[in-house]
Amino acid sequence: MPQQEQDQGQKQGALKRTFLLIPGILLCGVVTIISLGVQAAEERVFDHPYIEALVVAILLGMAVRTAWEPSERWRSGIAFSAKQLLEVAVMLLGASISFAAILASGYLLIGAIAATVVIMLAVSYGLARLLGLKAKLAILIACGNSICGNSAIAAVAPVIEADGDDIASSISFTAILGVLMVLGLPLLIPLLKLTATQYGILAGLTVYAVPQVLAATVPAGIVSTQIGTLVKLVRVLMLGPIVVALSLFVARQRKTGTAEEGAAKAASISPFKLVPWFIIGFLVLAALRSFQLVPDIAIAPVTKTAAILTVVSMAALGLGVDVRVLSTVGGRVTAAVTLSLMLLLGLSIGLVHFFK
Repeated sequence: MPQQEQDQGQKQGALKRTFLLIPGILLCGVVTIISLGVQAAEERVFDHPYIEALVVAILLGMAVRTAWEPSERWRSGIAFSAKQLLEVAVMLLGASISFAAILASGYLLIGAIAATVVIMLAVSYGLARLLGLKAKLAILIACGNSICGNSAIAAVAPVIEADGDDIASSISFTAILGVLMVLGLPLLIPLLKLTATQYGILAGLTVYAVPQVLAATVPAGIVSTQIGTLVKLVRVLMLGPIVVALSLFVARQRKTGTAEEGAAKAASISPFKLVPWFIIGFLVLAALRSFQLVPDIAIAPVTKTAAILTVVSMAALGLGVDVRVLSTVGGRVTAAVTLSLMLLLGLSIGLVHFFK
């Protein structure tokens, strides 16, 4: 009987948490409907949407957030839409990608991605140190900019034993820069005369998170989205070896530590922190697609669902961005993160011209 009561309590708790998500999700849905309406109106008037629905959703969400701060009643649903729904969208995208595309990219591209990550780790770290930042904070900034933003920071922080202030300082600017990259990167397509392939590579190399790559490449078409996601996945997969290398380095730096202890610390980190569930789902669906277990008739609905979920998530992202956070971030941290990102962008622009 007590077990039945416990199960009943768990069900009621799960149901309550689900209901708490509804207001925020509905708010994001309203912003999404308005944004899709704006895009449809553009298509009727101009035959082409000059501002995509996902961009409208971000800007409209930011405008709402500037005028009104959501209470706790709205925040959980907004956070769910910004994270979980966008992760589902990324996972669904795997159904439209075959591993043949990865093989077609060739070893040259994969090597270029790995080299870019390693170079930017060294450059970002050196730049942060030149600006007078502490070593641990410099490592967090370097990993965040070079690999995958907050996910890399969260994975590396316990390994190097970073304190809360360093973690907060290194991630506080990510939301702002992430949105700016999503909004600004497509402007480089006509400016630099980039092909769909080149833009996909550029987005995959420079945008912080996998979901943000999806948001930045959807306006450029499915080819850019597929290539950008693949490039970004290669960057994310480098997080594992880098975490292990940092663990061994930290253990060696501490006189009392050993290489075995460093390896044990790296092994203790959950694989799902290094490779998130939605990336695993993406790879599984891509594998199913590669073996032709996903029918062609299902691709269009799945892709459309992923696109709509992306707009919902961009509305949530805008609703969660407080531009006033800029005033709380130290000048040297802001300079280190911004300059590092600009250097990454410059290196990536130079690189993409080798790939047609």
